[in-house]
Amino acid sequence: MKKEDFIKCRKRTTWLRTGFYSSFIILNLSFLLLACEEKKQVKNVNPYSGPIEEINDVKLFYSEAAKLKVKLITAKQFRYLNDNRRYPKPVNISFYSPTGEEITTIRSDSGRYDKAKDLYTVMGNVVVINKQKQEKLLTPELNWKPTTKKVFTDKRVTVLSQLTGEKLYGIGLDANQDFSQYSIRKPTGVFNVEGGI
Repeated sequence: MKKEDFIKCRKRTTWLRTGFYSSFIILNLSFLLLACEEKKQVKNVNPYSGPIEEINDVKLFYSEAAKLKVKLITAKQFRYLNDNRRYPKPVNISFYSPTGEEITTIRSDSGRYDKAKDLYTVMGNVVVINKQKQEKLLTPELNWKPTTKKVFTDKRVTVLSQLTGEKLYGIGLDANQDFSQYSIRKPTGVFNVEGGI
């Protein structure tokens, strides 16, 4: 090999090595710059849990065999993604006899409906009036289950008889939805009892 060819070959090899090293250095610098780039903050976004629908002047009717059984009236309803409902304004519920006569009414400050349990709950100054028995029931909270047609509560209750003046107090109540029959779980009260036993 001639000396000139040797020098040319050496220059080419040096240039290749220098090009390779330059590329290697640039590639490493790129990785370092990327590694030094500020990491983006990933925000922990909570899914929306508020109402998906708002309805004013709500009237719900429940009927069986084309006969009205229950009517619920309230000024506002919020419906949520899981189909639960909340009634932030006063709620009025009426129960009807098979002949269509309004026999019991419920009034409360607010209410809610739990779709999974199929359970209506009214809260705050709940007043139940049974027109047939002329009785008034007072409680802070009352539940109604349409599938079983039962009304119940674990809270304190007061039953006032407008006919006899009796006052019955207790904790917890179970009743038919029309309040034709009810039982208080832990009763106390003042009763009129006829003598002669």
